Amino acid sequence: MEDVRTRRGADVLGLNEHHHKQWISTETLDKVKEKKNKKAAINNSRTRAEKFQAQAEYIETIKQVKMSIRANKKKYVEELATTAEKAAREGNMKQLHDTTKKLSGKYSKPDRTVKDKEGKPITEIQQQRNRLVEYFEELLNRPVPMNPLDIKAAHIDLPIDVNPPTTEKIRMAVKQIKNGKEAGFEDIPAECMEDS
Repeated sequence: MEDVRTRRGADVLGLNEHHHKQWISTETLDKVKEKKNKKAAINNSRTRAEKFQAQAEYIETIKQVKMSIRANKKKYVEELATTAEKAAREGNMKQLHDTTKKLSGKYSKPDRTVKDKEGKPITEIQQQRNRLVEYFEELLNRPVPMNPLDIKAAHIDLPIDVNPPTTEKIRMAVKQIKNGKEAGFEDIPAECMEDS
């Protein structure tokens, strides 16, 4: 049943081909294929000795693939950086902007499709807007509760210290900061604050 569903889905939707990053070299892709073959050798090994030998080769191949990918990416980033520097020297703002966007990467939120009440996705923008209006009217337009809550204001102020912090409190807070965490809004990492 699952095989039929998979084949039917592939017929209707088509297979999603895996596209490798443009900066990965053909040598690295060959090493990735070799890694897959080594994994198959582990699964096909019959004795423990064969399996142990195949696992050792597989681990070594993984290390080689990782090193090769790191080297490819470093080379790609360096090429982009030199392209950006050249564009900046020449005053080519379009190329500089495009190269900077490539360097920074894509950080876009995935699109959330709007669905009708039956769960089918809506493609037209006006229908999506109408569905959102309908949804929020159903969600927010409720009758007034029979027993409204009676929330009273606080009678007394809570004993909260609003004085500026002392240097001793600041020292204690800095000691509690963990190293290796991202710097705050002033871009001062915790390691620098502990020394002072």
